[in-house]
Formats: sequence, structure tokens, C-alpha cells
Amino acid sequence: MNTRERVEKVLDKIRPYIQSDGGDISLVAVDESSGVVKVSLSGACGTCPSSTATLKGGVERMLRQEIPEIKEVVAV
Repeated sequence: MNTRERVEKVLDKIRPYIQSDGGDISLVAVDESSGVVKVSLSGACGTCPSSTATLKGGVERMLRQEIPEIKEVVAV
């Protein structure tokens, strides 16, 4: 399983929680050389002032925990 597939698998675990708040998250890109994952937040998450906290405190933390080579998650 490549890194992108592993990231998708983790996002699939997170997605229901984000959707329960009226938003969604989708994977845009994975840069394996830098360890940066780019995601797109949509719906309520696209304009929510807490989306940065959700992204860093939730999504990034879970991805880094399950895939140690991931260094950062950014919204695009």
C-alpha cells in the first residue's frame, strides 16, 4: 500500500466525524519527499473558524500517528 492509499484510509476514519458537523474533507495531494499532505475542507468546514484547529489538532495528529513519515497537513 503506498502513502497516498494509507492517507486515504486514515481520512476515511476521520471523515464521518467531519461530516457530522456538516463538512467534508478530501485528499488533494501527498508529497512523499517532504511529508506534506494537502487536503481540501468543504461544506461547513470550509468557512468554520475552528477548521484550522480541526486540521492541526485532529487530522494532522491522526495522520502523523498512523503514518510517521507525514510531517504536516495543509488545507488548500
